[in-house]
Amino acid sequence: MRLRKTLAATAAGIAVAAGLAACGDAGSDKEGVKVDAKKDCDDKFEAGSRMAELAKAGKITVGHKTDQPGVGFQGATDKVPSGFDIEVAKLLIADLCIDPASDNVNWEETISDNREPYLESGKVDVVLASYSITDDRQKVVGQAGPYMVTGQQVLVATDSKVTGIDDLKGKEVCSVTGSTSLENVKAKGAKGVGADSYSECAEKVLDGTYEAMSTDGTILAGLAAQNEGKLKVVGDEFSTENIGVGYGKDHPEMCEWIDGVLTDAFEDGGWAKAFELTLGPSGVETPEPPKLQACK
Repeated sequence: MRLRKTLAATAAGIAVAAGLAACGDAGSDKEGVKVDAKKDCDDKFEAGSRMAELAKAGKITVGHKTDQPGVGFQGATDKVPSGFDIEVAKLLIADLCIDPASDNVNWEETISDNREPYLESGKVDVVLASYSITDDRQKVVGQAGPYMVTGQQVLVATDSKVTGIDDLKGKEVCSVTGSTSLENVKAKGAKGVGADSYSECAEKVLDGTYEAMSTDGTILAGLAAQNEGKLKVVGDEFSTENIGVGYGKDHPEMCEWIDGVLTDAFEDGGWAKAFELTLGPSGVETPEPPKLQACK
């Protein structure tokens, strides 16, 4: 499944970005899809499993991004984050009999470089933060899914003559430190430069420090929407990113549980509703759910 067929060309990418503006407005008070907590957790999970522990405690900490409109975003006045990652997280939270809208959910901001450390240390219980599933990451943490498949593109100033990643060989291209996007940029012959956040990269493109930035097209579209008329998405997708849920490697039982919740959401329409709310305003047709990878 490809997430955005319409982002294959520059003009179409701009159109999608404009549609995403509603998803990423700073200060938005959208609550998203209302997800009711399940009521049957007393004997639902195997004793000693991490799911049973979380359900009994009635609390969970979720790692997420804050600078990715439509995917994972939280403005200065937003009480809770919003975006597709957040909507999928709510499905998992509710399955633990925890109300996703309650104070029993701790939304913890994560950046690309601390997602594994946060999971390893137990600072967060799960990570839903545009988290690409990779072999290297699965050596240190667990990853389940994917719940979205996307691809990497390029974001440049509107007056730039760059048409894609091939025009940037030998040139500095910004992406976030610790992300697969940065490695993909280097593999294409560009000089990858790391930053702390995607919004920082966008600012550096706007002020001319770097000619371009690169990451998943969904994220770039949201950033273009926030800077309408100043930035544009260009080029075909040059990678395939399987976006999944991260969990502690000490709790392998979480993989089958996460995949089960995702499967239910694929089948009962919950996943589609989440997509339509957060990424659907772009005008992109809701895709078929992705195929889940086998648990390791």
